Amino acid sequence: MPFCARKCPYCDFYSLAGAEDMFDEYAKALIRDIQSTGNKEISVDSIYFGGGTPTLMPAKLLCDISEAVKRSFNTAEDTEITVESNPFTADKSYYKELTKAGFNRISFGVQSCVDSELKSLGRLHSFEQAQTSILEAYDAGFENISCDLMMGIIGQSVDSLMFSIDKLCSLPITHISAYMLKIEKDTPYDCDEIKNSIADDDTSAEMYLAAVDMLKENGFEQYEISNFCKGRFRSRHNMKYWQLAPYYGFGPSAHSFIGGKRYYYKRDIQGYINAPEKLLEDGECNALEEYTMLSLRLTDGISVQKYKELGGDVARFETLAEKLCRHGMAKYDGKMLSLTAQGFLVSNSIIAELI
Repeated sequence: MPFCARKCPYCDFYSLAGAEDMFDEYAKALIRDIQSTGNKEISVDSIYFGGGTPTLMPAKLLCDISEAVKRSFNTAEDTEITVESNPFTADKSYYKELTKAGFNRISFGVQSCVDSELKSLGRLHSFEQAQTSILEAYDAGFENISCDLMMGIIGQSVDSLMFSIDKLCSLPITHISAYMLKIEKDTPYDCDEIKNSIADDDTSAEMYLAAVDMLKENGFEQYEISNFCKGRFRSRHNMKYWQLAPYYGFGPSAHSFIGGKRYYYKRDIQGYINAPEKLLEDGECNALEEYTMLSLRLTDGISVQKYKELGGDVARFETLAEKLCRHGMAKYDGKMLSLTAQGFLVSNSIIAELI
């Protein structure tokens, strides 16, 4: 859903601001695309409305799109239907309309509970507005609520990050995505002034480890590098990405993974509305590389047996596992290798050694 109230200066996702006149046409194009792709032999148990900010659109349009998926695919009764939202873009009556239509998970882009940090990120909401939105969504029937939290942003300290985590944990949420700010090329943040103002590597590492510990103390299990949940509330949808399950994406810039190949749509909303183009092939994935990279993002870890079956060098795997365990960066029981929080900090270099 590529619509935003305003583009954030750090964001590289495809979205348009001030395009409200496109909502109806875009919803029709999506439904047309979903229906032409649909197949009742394909089972679906997760529908995800990402953005942009889907909740800028009328709730009825989101419900119509969700119903199109249900009509076009073999959709499970317990399907997880997630909508991303930014605080202030919807109210309790809006959330009620969504839950009545079967939406059961909502993800808020909170980012920080400190107003000065939110201002530096170019966000349009205050923490008070974020808190109100979360409570209204909960009162409207959303029992599975996720919040995004940024680390390493301008003006943030370990103490202010702990303050944000404490505030979020006091709310009725079940999931937190806590990730480091990344400077994306050609965004307004891609300049020396910003790069010199954000947390350095040592401070970022300190923030990350402190966040992992505090979230654990508050009952949030870490199940992926940047994701934490209470109880059974792992993101079903995102787990599919990390476990290389097939998925369909719809809309400009959306990606799909079907039959071991990746596909995508161009970043062109008007072209999509005019006549949705065929998915463009992004090439076959390297099974060993993708399995290694994605599995090591998860605390469940990587199976040495599957790594071997995909052509991996087991001797190198065993040697690296022993070294990582010795330095407290991983756990290995002879079958599964999983990274610790310390290991996650250097996961890219670990993955590079295995592939």
